[in-house]
Amino acid sequence: MYYLTRVIIINFLNQTQMEDYTIVEKYQHTKKNSTIAIRPYFNPGKENMGLETYGLSLHDGVFHEESLACLEMNGVKRYITGLNEFDPKVKMLPPKEKKKKIEEIRKVVSELEAELAANVVDPSDKDFWNKLTVMKPDNSKFWDKISLRCGNDPVFLDGEIDPYDRIKLHAIKAGGFSIVAGSLADAKKAQNNPKFYLDTVEETLTTRTEVTKIKNKALSALQILFDSNPTKLMYVAKVVDADSVQYTKNTPNDIMYENMDAYINGNGTESNKKRAASQFLDVSQLNMEELKIRALIKDGLYYRFITTKAGGWIEPLDSGTRMGKRPSEVLEFLQKPTSEDELLSLMDKVEPYWNS
Repeated sequence: MYYLTRVIIINFLNQTQMEDYTIVEKYQHTKKNSTIAIRPYFNPGKENMGLETYGLSLHDGVFHEESLACLEMNGVKRYITGLNEFDPKVKMLPPKEKKKKIEEIRKVVSELEAELAANVVDPSDKDFWNKLTVMKPDNSKFWDKISLRCGNDPVFLDGEIDPYDRIKLHAIKAGGFSIVAGSLADAKKAQNNPKFYLDTVEETLTTRTEVTKIKNKALSALQILFDSNPTKLMYVAKVVDADSVQYTKNTPNDIMYENMDAYINGNGTESNKKRAASQFLDVSQLNMEELKIRALIKDGLYYRFITTKAGGWIEPLDSGTRMGKRPSEVLEFLQKPTSEDELLSLMDKVEPYWNS
């Protein structure tokens, strides 16, 4: 698909102050080799007029266009460009980081000023900002014309060949456009899902493969338990599966493997694949003592050998011993050497069900 070039007609006057500017954006087809693009973001778990079913963020032919964000205070405008050393975020950095950030900003601004206005300014010049003509932070005639227009097709950005793309990249990363998140990870974290995100190959692949990596580790741990420690596999299954009582010492290992494989892949009680895989992995790394006690507590609550009584305390039915108000507190209680009698009593009641 070819994109029309947007041209804003401007005259460069031979005066001290430029009266107007011309912004010419390069054709999209010349940038398709770029590894950076703005892509539509959709959350399949949230309803979006049915568009999420087709992996779309917008209806076909619909575009969102937004100008660069601007904050105004006492009549002074501050544009969110990521290229302003006077930005409060830059000022709040530790001294060493602040110095480095200012050097980076001036270097980029100097290069853009030279390319856009043929005005060469030394980044180390003490009057650096006063000598700029286009890239001044308060140059509203220029910054008001920086905008993004995005739809369902990716918008490729190449900061190496297009100075305006370079400006937009810095602005996006600084939060200068509300419709575009700085990365796929940022889009997933955002409370109000943005319509688009900045896709860079390395960052996006890292985010996309994060779940796969955790899931593969969990599946590897499952295989090791299946091959070498089926007893521990039973305890792990009891802890992570909501239906813990289905597992006994006579349950075939293949059934436990199949159920845990489904759990890790988000097909169990936890549908979020990342959380499911992480939980299985964490539980599989617990020692046998803790796993067994956690399984005892879970099944003990199910069979009502221990139950929540008045005041929210979990107690054995045959005694008034207060173990805690949450399973985690009961676990801590039963791990104490002084609670050996309560632990052995619970084991005597629950283990016959495990051996059946």
